[in-house]
Amino acid sequence: MNDVLLSVKRILDDNECLVLATILEKSAAAPRSEGTKMIIKQDLTIEGSIGGGLIEAMIIKSAAKVFKEKKFRVENFLLSSKEVVSLGTAGGGNLKILLEYVNYRDRIFEDFYGELISYREKKTDFVIITKIPEAGGESLEKWICTETALFGSESEELLSLIKDIRENFSTMKYREAYLQDETYFVELFFTNENVLIIGAGHIGKVLADFCKILGFYVVVVDDREEFANIQRFKTADEVIVIDSFERVIDQVKIDQHSFVVIVTRGHVYDKDVLAQMLSTDAQYIGMIGSRSKRNQAYQSLLEEGFTYKDLERVYSPIGLPIHGETPEELAVSIAAEMIQVRRAPKR
Repeated sequence: MNDVLLSVKRILDDNECLVLATILEKSAAAPRSEGTKMIIKQDLTIEGSIGGGLIEAMIIKSAAKVFKEKKFRVENFLLSSKEVVSLGTAGGGNLKILLEYVNYRDRIFEDFYGELISYREKKTDFVIITKIPEAGGESLEKWICTETALFGSESEELLSLIKDIRENFSTMKYREAYLQDETYFVELFFTNENVLIIGAGHIGKVLADFCKILGFYVVVVDDREEFANIQRFKTADEVIVIDSFERVIDQVKIDQHSFVVIVTRGHVYDKDVLAQMLSTDAQYIGMIGSRSKRNQAYQSLLEEGFTYKDLERVYSPIGLPIHGETPEELAVSIAAEMIQVRRAPKR
């Protein structure tokens, strides 16, 4: 979820009003994507970024008007290499910005952002729909749509859009925010969890299929092209062939939503990859191997400067203890452990 929205809730709880700036549309040359947000506080300081430099200076200037009028505005900005020109609320432009006045005294805002936090804590995927009228006004109509529920007043005109969102919910996960019919701004807030399976052997093959069914974005990495190929991993989103396991971290994207499964063909490779993964923010790091081999790897990492606290992040031996033996059974135990981490509070 966008951290700026969490900041909105915090500022409202501190009894402060704010202006929330959101990119509705942009050209290819604009530095940030649709849906990017920035908070302008009453003292005109900011949280978040919408592009920096002259763009933000112009937006802050417009936000001052919003604070004065207490009404939302939609403004267009013409970008060039030398200057940023405000086109006001009329005309074209290649950066369209929504400037929304958010009043902490308004119970509707309080309830809306409270609901957002609730969905986030429950790790529920959701979509925010904002109606953008042609003319400015004091408030905007907003809805939160999940795959099965709707928060906000029901509207006949929304039925078609909601139907489309729900029918395509599973495929919208990686879509950017978009403006529908120049009227409804649709923002996707999905927990985009990816699993990085390092090792394309038998366990990795079965696990990739399971993880795709569970809704992960699946990336498979190995140094053997005869194993790591799209013909073998037909359900994977990416298959990456590397020269060696020494710098895996340079060729993959890992963030706080990432799950890392280390199942290479050799104990030495596992340890080298684990050392790299411990420098990331991955929420799950699992390594295959017996307790004796795990302890050997841990001792080596401690000698290299890692701490016991670092090693506490690792799930090893990997998987829930279901006494699995076959690649399929081991993959089930690993997937089950990943689900447990996904749904439970972080340890």
